[in-house]
Amino acid sequence: MNEGARTVRRARTSAGAVASDGRPVFTYVMIALNVLAYVVTVVQSGSPMNNSRSGLFQETSLIPELTANGEWWRIVTSGFMHFGLIHLALNMAALFVVGPVIEQELGRLRYGAVYFLSLLGGSAAAFYFGTVCQQLAGASGAVFGLMGALLIVFKRQKRDISTIVVIVGINLVSNLFTNASLLGHLGGFVIGGLLTLAMVRAPRQNRNLYQGVAVAAAVVLLGGMFLLRASELDTSVEVIMEIARTCR
Repeated sequence: MNEGARTVRRARTSAGAVASDGRPVFTYVMIALNVLAYVVTVVQSGSPMNNSRSGLFQETSLIPELTANGEWWRIVTSGFMHFGLIHLALNMAALFVVGPVIEQELGRLRYGAVYFLSLLGGSAAAFYFGTVCQQLAGASGAVFGLMGALLIVFKRQKRDISTIVVIVGINLVSNLFTNASLLGHLGGFVIGGLLTLAMVRAPRQNRNLYQGVAVAAAVVLLGGMFLLRASELDTSVEVIMEIARTCR
C-alpha cells in the first residue's frame, strides 16, 4: 500500500500546492508572534491600550525619517506591532479567518511570500506616498494582502466574491474616518492580489519559474520604492529632531 501511494499522483491546487487539509501552521505562527510582541509591549508600557509608549514599540514601528536613516528593520518589524488591544484583535481575527484558506490554496512557501510581500507592500506604500509625520504599525498590510489573495482565489474558483468586495470596501472607507493608514492597506491589498494572480495563473509547465519571477519582480519594485523615497528624505540628525517637534 505504501509503495502504491508513492506512485499515485497527488491532487494540486491552482497555485501548484499539494491539496491538503493539514493545519495552517504558518498562520498560527504569525498570530503567535503578533500576540507575543503585543504582550511584551504591554509589559514594558504597563498599559494594554497605550502600549505604543514601550521601548520595543518605539524601536520597531515604522517612522519614515528613522527608517531612511538606516533603520531598515522597521519596514518588517512594524508589521508585528499594534496600537492597543482592539487593533491587535481585529487584525488577528481577520488573519485567523482568511489565512487558513489562502495557506491551503497556495501552500506554506507561496503563502509566506504573499504574506511578507503584502506586509512590505503596505510599508512601501505608506513610506513612499505618505508624510513624514506618521508612525505606522500593525499587520494590516499583510491582512489586506491576504484579502486581495482571497479575492483572486475565489474568482479563480468561480465562487461569489461580493462579500469579500463589500468587506474590503467598508474597511477602506472606514480608514477615512480613523487614524488607520489607507495607503498601507491599499499597498498590501494590491501586492497580495497581484502576486496571487501571478501564482494561480502561472502555466503548469515551468510553474515554479514563473512564480519565482513574480516574487522577484515584487521584491525589486518594493525595494525601489523604499530606496527612491529614502533618497528624497534629508536624514540629518538636526532635520529629524525638527520633524519630531513639528509632528507632535
